[in-house]
Parts: sequence; C-alpha cells; structure tokens
Amino acid sequence: MISVDDALAKLLALVSPLEAETVPLRAAAGRVLAREVRARRTQPPFDASSMDGYALRRNDLSPDARFDVIGEAAAGHGFDGSVGPGQSVRIFTGAPVPRGADMVVIQEDVTRDGDRIAISGKLDGKSNIRPAGSDFHEGDSLSAPRRLTPSDVALLAAMNIAEVPVARKPVIALLATGDELVLPGEAPGPDQIIASNSFGLAALLEELGATARLLPVARDTSASLAAAFALAEGADLLVTIGGASVGDHDLVGGVAAELGMKQSFYKVAMRPGKPLMAGNLKGLPMLGLPGNPVSAMVCGTVFLAPMVRVMQGFAPEAAPRTTGALAQDIPANGPREHYMRARLGPDGLSVFGSQDSSLLTVLSEADALLVRPPGDPARVSGDTVDVIMLRNY
Repeated sequence: MISVDDALAKLLALVSPLEAETVPLRAAAGRVLAREVRARRTQPPFDASSMDGYALRRNDLSPDARFDVIGEAAAGHGFDGSVGPGQSVRIFTGAPVPRGADMVVIQEDVTRDGDRIAISGKLDGKSNIRPAGSDFHEGDSLSAPRRLTPSDVALLAAMNIAEVPVARKPVIALLATGDELVLPGEAPGPDQIIASNSFGLAALLEELGATARLLPVARDTSASLAAAFALAEGADLLVTIGGASVGDHDLVGGVAAELGMKQSFYKVAMRPGKPLMAGNLKGLPMLGLPGNPVSAMVCGTVFLAPMVRVMQGFAPEAAPRTTGALAQDIPANGPREHYMRARLGPDGLSVFGSQDSSLLTVLSEADALLVRPPGDPARVSGDTVDVIMLRNY
C-alpha cells in the first residue's frame, strides 16, 4: 500500500500531453490553449474617445473660451480632418480622436448654440481619451496552457484570432464492472443496483474538457472483461470502475494482467479509495477505481482530474487545495489519508456525521473534501485545515 502522493506521481507518469489541433474561435471556450498566440492588431487601433462630447485642444481652454464645431466623429466613422485653434469636433464614445485634438470635453460640460460651443461645467482635468494600444498591442501574447474562459474568447476575438490552437480532447473510456449493475432507466433485478459511477465520472471528465466514452457494463467473467477491454481501443486512458479488490468476483486486475498490463501499483493508503490500481495495458494507461460510488468520485477528483490536466498540457500537479476553518471539533485521524465530505457554512467547515463511502447523498450535499493527513491529531473548532473545493460559487 502506497501513499497518495506516491500513487499520484505514478499515475501522472503514465500519461503525457496530447497533440494540438486547431478549432474555430466559436468552439474554443472551455478548451485548453496549446501554445501561445499573438495579437494580430493593436487595441484600440487609434486614440479613441471614452465619452460622448467634443474633441478639442487642451491649450485652448480658458474660462470664456468658445469653439467652432467643424464636424462630427462617430464609432466607425471618423472625422477626416484636423482640429485647429478654437475648433472642436462633436465626438461619440469609441470614435477616433481627430488629429490635433488631445482632449474630449463631455457633453454635460458644454453649452451648444448652433455651430458654437461654450464650456459650461467645471472640468475635472481628464482627457477622456483611450490611447491607442491601451488594451494590447500587435504581437502581445496570450500564454499557454490555459483553459479558455469566455473572457479569454472575447480577448482572442479582439486580437483578430479566428482559429485557435488547442489541446486535443482526451478520450477516456469508462468501464463499469459487475453483475449487480444495470443502467439508469432499466428495471433492476432484486439483487441489482444502478450504475451511477460511470455517469458521475463522465460528468466530471466532460467538465474538465475531456471526452468520456461509456463502454457497456462488463459482467463478472473473464470473457466479458476481456471483450470490454477490447472496446477501449483508440482511447487515451482506460478507467475501470469496480472489480479492483481481492474478492472472488474482483477480476479486473487478473484479466488485465493476462492481457499484458504492467501494474504500477495496487492499494493506496487513503479513505475512501483504498483498492486503487493502475498500470499500462500495451500502451494504454489504465486506472482501476473502487466500485463504491463515493470512493470512485473522490478518486476521480484526487487522481483522475490531474491525469486529464497533464494530457491537456498542464503541469503534473495535485488537485488544487485551499484552507478553511473548522466549525466543529473532530477526533484524531487514523493511519490513512482521509478525504472527509464537508459543508461550508458561515461559521466554517462542518463534516458530515457519516463518511460511509456508499452515500452519494452526502457527497452531493458536500461543498468540499477536508483532507486529513495520516495520524492527524484531534482538531478543535477554529483550526485551519486543508480542503479541496467541490463547488465553485
């Protein structure tokens, strides 16, 4: 039995970054930028007015100054001329500032009479001009890797980038095993349950930007498992669910070994999730998750998500952690690293009374996993602890 850190290191060594592909900008949101891209234009491309008003020369301002209005500039329609002494141009937000002007007086501070204006307000000294390149310049870069947010997509569009190099989506084959499983919507027999893990893990993977390929449920026979393994051909990672323990009906490890899997490890000193297995099946990385629903989902967060990130080009790192304050006392931890389901409230983190690895209701209500090291002493309310957040608010 190895530590969580050792298991994660071995798992991350099984995978590597995937090749890049080019997608249209409209398909780039949520994808991972594979290499830096550079702006193809400057933004704004000219000095632009940030307000509606009148463009003029600052040096011409005086308490009794009057200005002739010699034209108009609007967004998309600049004024083709220069502003000279005693002159002004009616200008609107986003319009190019005319040559010769270095200030925009907002319309609220101006009184207009025909084609003449007078300054009627108290000026605050602002130019109300956005200088060319105040956002970015041609050649400025957006660094990679990064998961592209809606704001990133807007920036790429402004940079005039219509096609984006992104990491290919990892294809993850999910294989649930067990005679007891039926799919959601089917009628289970008296001794059967619903295969929930595949759907929870698929949702997790797709949230990460991977493609989840759900394979048919494999029955507890060597022939069924071998046939199911064959269906994973072409995937970047095979994830089995259940059958990784040592019971008479836990056949995954043995069948995988017969098919040529080189095992990296078996069993991790953690709860939930002890019966974890990993290896390489003739070039296909393989992760064997426990069958208990919470164990599978917790291991998905702790191990599977970082593997997917490596395939997308990110650094090999553990799931991000933050800290929080306990809202209650908790007893000392045992010899295994414990990932306790907890709820975040106004007073801090409260752990659920039952941490049974079969309780999906508890996991669904949890905001975070409270991470307790092996042998962690008893903690009291107010103590700071490590957490992995499960929800983003």
